[in-house]
This record gives sequence, structure tokens and C-alpha cells, in this order.
Amino acid sequence: MEQLKNTAESQFNAPGRGAVSNHAGRFERHETAAFDDGWDNEEETPVLQTVVRDEVARSLITYNRSPDLPFDRSINPYRGCEHGCVYCFARPTHAYLGLSPGLDFETRLIARPNAAEVLRRELAARSYKVAPIAIGTNTDPYQPIEKDRQITRACLEVLKDTRHPVAIVTKGALIERDLDILAHMARDGLVRVGISLTTLDAGLSRRMEPRAPAPLRRLRTIERLARAGVPVRVMTSPLIPGLTDHELEALLQAARDSGADAASWIMLRLPREVSQLWQEWLAAHEPGRADKVMTRLREMHGGRDYDPRWGHRMLGEGRYAEMIAQRFRAAVKRIGLEIETAPLRSDLFVRPERAGAQLSLF
Repeated sequence: MEQLKNTAESQFNAPGRGAVSNHAGRFERHETAAFDDGWDNEEETPVLQTVVRDEVARSLITYNRSPDLPFDRSINPYRGCEHGCVYCFARPTHAYLGLSPGLDFETRLIARPNAAEVLRRELAARSYKVAPIAIGTNTDPYQPIEKDRQITRACLEVLKDTRHPVAIVTKGALIERDLDILAHMARDGLVRVGISLTTLDAGLSRRMEPRAPAPLRRLRTIERLARAGVPVRVMTSPLIPGLTDHELEALLQAARDSGADAASWIMLRLPREVSQLWQEWLAAHEPGRADKVMTRLREMHGGRDYDPRWGHRMLGEGRYAEMIAQRFRAAVKRIGLEIETAPLRSDLFVRPERAGAQLSLF
């Protein structure tokens, strides 16, 4: 175990990383992982290397009762995310591990190698009632370490074998590796993928989400998924007032041209430590637009950086939020994208054998 000496005020010059500060935390070193993030011109190796440790999962399916979400259960093969998106609303979860929501979140990762085994066990429980499972709602299931770990793929194998519906959210082009599974499930109406597309500006993307695939690479992923028969929703999320909001229609059109059949949007959210990290990033990378961005965000949240109330936190409220909602509705109608889509099928589920159960002889 090692004590990090950095404080919230410390500034970093870390190529390939999103956050520019780090809170003190503790971590255990196990191994490092490398990954090609999909950019043609690779930067020098980041100063801070990725460190991964394994966690033996006791349970996997997490349930929620949020009326803001279209699902009530999710799984996360990893904790932390090497994509390094500075705006990620999941960053505060790293604090529960004794780690920083800043640079630790994108460099000190937790992998759950027994996730598929646990998932199969939970699906086998007699009390389990099938409904779509979401993957990627907290951290990206196709972040760089998945290339070698293949934990997400193992979980998808379980869902394919049991004919269980699944919705996947990702920025990662690595999802193309699993087209054999996804195309098979799509034929039975068991899968839908959401690709997050925040900007078409490659320079802004590189600074804001430094180890995620480039915008054009994500559009190519949409195209390849759609060509394989996998339904794809473009998620213009987060939409950032004063920074990316002017791109809304262009993002939707580019995704539709690539094969997306549905769309959604969410306003930038700054829960807990994310607000400080985001404002540090603005000061370092977009100082001329920082005041405009934060002023508009606060206008939508009653003067605060963030309002966590259900029914409000995703889209905000007020004149600006309604203007964005109107633009979105008009664009999807004109372009031919859907907002609501057909539900995934739950009637095909085949419960797996419980461990220790006697195998049928016939």
C-alpha cells in the first residue's frame, strides 16, 4: 500500500489524462495495462501509468429505484475508467474505495475477474425475475483494460447463453470485437447499444476525454454496429452549455448518417467532487469560456453547480434547458431518429443451472 501525497490544489502535467488534480488516497499496486485508444497520432506515454488490482466480487447485479433511469438493474465489470473523461459523474464513487475521484479514478482501476461467474449464479437464483440489465452506466465496460481482461465479454457470453436482454453504454471502439455475440443477440431483440458522442471537435475531445476513441472513430463504431444489425442509440451526453451545445444538431446528423436509429441527451452533471475537477479543467483548458459555462449551468440548477433532485438532475430546468430540449426534439424529428424504442425481449430467458444442481440425464 502506498500513500499518495498529492492534494486537491496540486496541479499535474499529465499527458493523456483528464483530471488536473488529485486528492490523497491509498492504493495497492498489482499490475499495469497498456491500450491503443484509437487516435492516429499517439502522444508520449503518460507520466502516470495505469495500475489495476483485482477484486473478488461477491455480488454483481446492482438495483436502483430512480425514476430518471429506464432500467432498474446494472452490472459494472470495472471500477474507475481509464478513458479519463474529466466530466464523468461516476468519479465520486472512487472515494468509497479510499481513492481520489481525480487522477486516481482514471489511473487506479479495479477489475472484477469473477464477474461472469457471479452473474451466472445470480441469474440462476429462483427468486430472480428477468428484466433488461444495463452495462456501462457507471464506468465504461470497453475501456482500455477490457482488451486483455475480457471481463465484459465473459459477462456477455452469460447473457447470450441465458437469452437475457441487455443494454450497453460505451464510448469504446473495442465493442466491435464482440460483434459475434451482439449480432446474435440482436436477431432475437435482446440487445441495444448506446454510443456516447460529446463533440465532433477532435482537439476538444482529446483534452476533455483523452483516452476515449476520437469522435470519428465512434461514428465508425456506430456504422459497424448498425451494419451488423445491432440497434444503436447516439447519446449526445453530456451536453455542455457554452462549450458543445452548438454542436447538438451536427452530432445527431452525423450519428444518423452513420446508422444510429435513436437518440437521447443529458446535460452536464457535476455531483460532489466532479464540480471542482471540472472547474479546474476549465481553468486549465478553456479559461475564456469558463464563466459562461458555469453561469449557464447554475441558471439551470437554481444557482448551484448541481441539483441532484430526481426529475431534474439529468436535464436541468429553466429557459435554457427548455431551449435545448426543443432543439433536440425538432432535430430528431427532422433527421428521422427515435426517442422511444421498442422494449428488449424478456420472454426468451433461460435460467441457468444452479451450481451443485443435479444435471438432467435426459
